[in-house]
Amino acid sequence: MTKLDATDLLILRTLQANCNLTSKELAQKVHLSPTPVYERVKRMEREGIIKQYIAVIDAELVGHGFSVFCAVKLKNLSHKYVEDFTNGIKDIKEVTECYNVSGEYDYMLKIMVPDMKAYQHFILNVLGQMESLGSLTSMFVMDEIKHSYGYLI
Repeated sequence: MTKLDATDLLILRTLQANCNLTSKELAQKVHLSPTPVYERVKRMEREGIIKQYIAVIDAELVGHGFSVFCAVKLKNLSHKYVEDFTNGIKDIKEVTECYNVSGEYDYMLKIMVPDMKAYQHFILNVLGQMESLGSLTSMFVMDEIKHSYGYLI
């Protein structure tokens, strides 16, 4: 694991708040000159600490604001079913997050679709067509209280 000093952590916190800062603007915020800041950012990118830069989209404003958490149980945990499910789920655009979890279910999915009708279609024609699917339970998001994109470091 890479050792991060206080300046690295400040750079990361600052970038999580606004990754559109220029090297000069970032340097001003972390009280260093631009060259060492640029070098630190590039090192953290190379080492995989900074994985990507993204634009955060308001799902509601682009017509995909219906959020569902879907707990999935596979038919069984054979290598084939697990591999088929995990490989298949990666290509489904409506699934924005997928976690292998412990407990009663095997996976927890976050699904974003326009509305309930679209979710029904998704369940019947996408997830429902996966051979490995055993059962699922849907939990519909009524209100988002907190959504954080960054890690508190």
